[in-house]
Amino acid sequence: MVARIGIGIISFAHGHAQAYCQRMLSYDDVKLVACWDDDEGRGQQAADDYGMIYSAHVEDVLNHPHIQGVIVTCETNRHAEMVLAAAAAGKDILCQKPMALTLADCDRMAAAVEQAGVRFMMAYQMRRDPSNIKLKEIFDSGVLGTISLLRRRHCIPVLLDQGFIKGKTRWHFDPDKNMGMFMDDASHATDFIHWVMGKPISVMAEIQNTVTDFSPDDTGVAIYRFANGAMAVLLNASVTLAGENTTEIYGDQGVLIQNHDDAPSTNVPLPSAATALKLYTRTQPTWQDLNVPIPDDHGERIAGVPRAFVDCLMYDRDPDITAEDGRISVEMILAAYQSAREGRRVTFPLHDAGYREVGGSGNALPNNKP
Repeated sequence: MVARIGIGIISFAHGHAQAYCQRMLSYDDVKLVACWDDDEGRGQQAADDYGMIYSAHVEDVLNHPHIQGVIVTCETNRHAEMVLAAAAAGKDILCQKPMALTLADCDRMAAAVEQAGVRFMMAYQMRRDPSNIKLKEIFDSGVLGTISLLRRRHCIPVLLDQGFIKGKTRWHFDPDKNMGMFMDDASHATDFIHWVMGKPISVMAEIQNTVTDFSPDDTGVAIYRFANGAMAVLLNASVTLAGENTTEIYGDQGVLIQNHDDAPSTNVPLPSAATALKLYTRTQPTWQDLNVPIPDDHGERIAGVPRAFVDCLMYDRDPDITAEDGRISVEMILAAYQSAREGRRVTFPLHDAGYREVGGSGNALPNNKP
């Protein structure tokens, strides 16, 4: 009989928890044991759907003897609270992105898991995507030569969806719970850029509302610079109905183009002969289709996240997306917000971990003090 890892879920506030649980039901080495949610109706419904025990007390999940790991999918401003409690209880942790809203909370979380000796992994599905894995393999091979520019578009259409705007998911654009949509979703793109290119040295950005007025922001563009002279352009919007090209990487020896790698470019009918990843090089000056499959929808990428976490627990492996990775992603986002607010280039590292209320709008924006 295959040994089974006991998993607990800390809140269903974030919709990705549903995708994780649905996929884990198909794993023969996982047992979904118990869950907590401060919304009793939502928590009990999820428990019924996935064969778990529901408790209104998070301690019941954290102290359950048959749970080895927990997945933290509560509102972002509560990540630190739940991760610290899980670490104190000796549970391994998969944490939804972004890691936290401040660098201070990121540091508290990292210190807690280090002191407790538990595993901690960030839930970044872009690193689990076959197209991105192949992209990074090609980037690391050097076949593109000296890199001049990477452009990443990572978008969603949720602020055009009345179900998202008016439903229980509306906490995503609450400045206290999630800061802003750029913080929430561009976190994927900052992690992707850091994973592929390393840590940047500076950023310039514009982040604002373009077509909505109920969220702190709906669209942002950030330009990151690197010590070797390369640049990365991050485009993130929560008001993108459809798309196609998601990543472009330009080098002096080759060019790599990726298509259909975010929600607007996957959850719409694909054009004929759609190509996920194609390569052009000086030595082979024609576009090469790298024959990477395109998922049926973006939910397939999201559902692929828990497998790596379970494998760490099952085979006693160190997580490959660490607390330090989570912190860097948050730092890149906070610096972009600061740049947009102050109208100037912001350099790394940031010296302050917090954010402040700005004007009378209630929008929470990061505050970087010398």
